[in-house]
Amino acid sequence: MVEHVVVVGAGVYGAAVAASLARRGARVTVVDAGAPAGGTSGATFSWTNSCGKQPRTYHDLSVAGMDAHRRLAADARGDWYHEDGNLEWAADDAGREELRRKVDGVLDYGYEARWIDRAEALALEPGLDPGRVPADGIAHFPREGWVEPTGLINHLLATARGVEVVRDDAVVDLEVTTVAVQAVRLASGRTMSVDAVVDCAGPQAARIAALAGLDLPMRNTRGVLVRIAPVEGAVSRVVHAPEVHARPDVHGRVLLHSLEIDRAARVTETGEVDVELSAIDTVVEAGRALYPSLRTATVHSVKVGERPIPDDGLPVLGRAVALPNFHFAVSHSGATLAVHAGDLVAAEVLGENHDETLHPFRFERF
Repeated sequence: MVEHVVVVGAGVYGAAVAASLARRGARVTVVDAGAPAGGTSGATFSWTNSCGKQPRTYHDLSVAGMDAHRRLAADARGDWYHEDGNLEWAADDAGREELRRKVDGVLDYGYEARWIDRAEALALEPGLDPGRVPADGIAHFPREGWVEPTGLINHLLATARGVEVVRDDAVVDLEVTTVAVQAVRLASGRTMSVDAVVDCAGPQAARIAALAGLDLPMRNTRGVLVRIAPVEGAVSRVVHAPEVHARPDVHGRVLLHSLEIDRAARVTETGEVDVELSAIDTVVEAGRALYPSLRTATVHSVKVGERPIPDDGLPVLGRAVALPNFHFAVSHSGATLAVHAGDLVAAEVLGENHDETLHPFRFERF
């Protein structure tokens, strides 16, 4: 019988798994090397979508994740979930063809998407500079949106009765027999006996798996986000323009991102991650060009996160066959998937069978 579960990681996955386990009656300890939402979850664009995700099983899982967010936010009257839609357009023929293939693909799956022109785009997003918006060929995905991860994590952990959260205390070892994990040891020296462990450690998931004798191949990447100081009403939804991605953020701030700024993150001689100032300037200027109301706004902060990406790009979810009380909840797109996928993983920890959904995402595929 599973009574005590240790969840490693206090990001969106860890919080979702812990809340689901607690709701089902388990005693849960969440442990993190830092603070809840202090890792990748606090440094993510957190765009909720299933746009272009392949194969179909991954698409369907993401759609279910969006539905789970919608239900949770409605039931809890939560202010962390924003389903305001997404606008996307491309700058050249190759980009437009790629976008058209993506739209055609999701329409075949029954996903909501439509083509709109400049006038419709400006009606939806009046803060855009009309001169930066193409006359047509703009994709609108009305059910997409964004999540404020810290608010979501705080809600999940605050409402999970009896969950102990241990912060600033990394997992340094697992006591493992040939058939099970028996205990978790922390940097502080504390050792906890366990009935099950769930690896929600994000970019550190491979390290935790290795402590259990499991080889989880990952190809993590860095992501850089630029927060612009409060400009109320400047941006009202997710926008993917060719030179910059933008979305609203809490307290009236605006979040900017681009693929180019991700590549500008580098490790310094002291081992810290830094971002080239010229790259920050470039993405800020692109944001100001797209939204004239940002032209006098200043940079609030720049944050670098490490995206956890399993080697084939798909989530890793559920129990490990070789070590049945060790479970995974690791993926890119955690902001979209965590509430739904975390609930499936938690149910499996406590003996429910969700193999039909989780089978494509098992660790053993590697």
